[in-house]
Amino acid sequence: MSEIGEALGTAVEGGLFARAIDRGSRGSRDTAELVEGHFAEGACLNCGTDLVGPHCHACGQKAHLHRTLGAFLHDLIHGALHLEGRTWKTLPLLIRKRGELTRRYIDGERARFVSPMALFLFAIFLMFAVFQLAGISTPTDVQATSPAEIGERLDAAKAEARDDVEQQRARLDALEPGDAARAEAQARLEELEQTYEAIETTEAFTLGQTVEDGIDQGTGIAFVDAGIQKWRKNPGLMLYKLQTNFYKFSWLLIPLSIPFVWLLFAWKRRFKAYDHAIFVTYSLSFMTLLILALTLLGLAGLDASVLALATIFIPPIHIYKHLRGAYDLSRFSAVWRLGILSVFIIVILTLFLQALLVLGAF
Repeated sequence: MSEIGEALGTAVEGGLFARAIDRGSRGSRDTAELVEGHFAEGACLNCGTDLVGPHCHACGQKAHLHRTLGAFLHDLIHGALHLEGRTWKTLPLLIRKRGELTRRYIDGERARFVSPMALFLFAIFLMFAVFQLAGISTPTDVQATSPAEIGERLDAAKAEARDDVEQQRARLDALEPGDAARAEAQARLEELEQTYEAIETTEAFTLGQTVEDGIDQGTGIAFVDAGIQKWRKNPGLMLYKLQTNFYKFSWLLIPLSIPFVWLLFAWKRRFKAYDHAIFVTYSLSFMTLLILALTLLGLAGLDASVLALATIFIPPIHIYKHLRGAYDLSRFSAVWRLGILSVFIIVILTLFLQALLVLGAF
């Protein structure tokens, strides 16, 4: 039950946070007279501007707001889960006509759609809420293993393998030269000898004195060595911190990605950094929602091969179509940019992971 509560709380938190980003916060003014549960004001209660319609033409606040429990519950569902008309206008375009959505938003058509950052934040919060609800998280019972402990385990395995070899050799020697069982016993002896040699090889590569000394001595960089020690002492805690930092700092993917997308259009002056920021944020929003959808389908029992195919083919197809629509590219231009961007994505994810590891060390 606690996991369900945390999951619902995370979803609500994400909706409220995204709503705050999307709409901005407003101040408050003195209240007006209440008539049947709603304000009967002649001027905006937020900024004081005289009202000439159902909304303030200065700040946009709705006029004659309700002040009832029913209105509060409506705002709770509407605001916390961020369910509104713009969401249902944005999501279909994000799936089917992502380039058109990006270009229309860049060109100034804002009120019709959910802003990219609001959508991204809500998608991230919702994804982790579902993960908590489904019990998908990093393992917390991971135990640290030092080189000495590894050596002890290998020594024990090596001794056991040696005993098996000696016992099997004794059985083989006890058989008569013409015994039909000798061939099977000989094959078993060879198998055990190969196992023993494999353990010796593993020991040689894993526990060389130089490697062990290097691990013990560290890198000489204080904060790096401190982080390494934390990972060695409590890897379960560090994995949990890594997951938490991914949840908190997922927005770092946006500034990390913008320079790489800019490189694809550096010689096209009509595309600015703002254009790339909108493209990146809507793309990340879609990928987050895709992960969420595939996770739910997997939990519902969809065949793993279907999920694997969807994971492989949907992202590049979506990025290709997004590039074509958002930047008005030909097929060839979109294809070669997709190829380069695929490499850039690996670099971006590597940088992001490194940033999370550094953040997790503190």
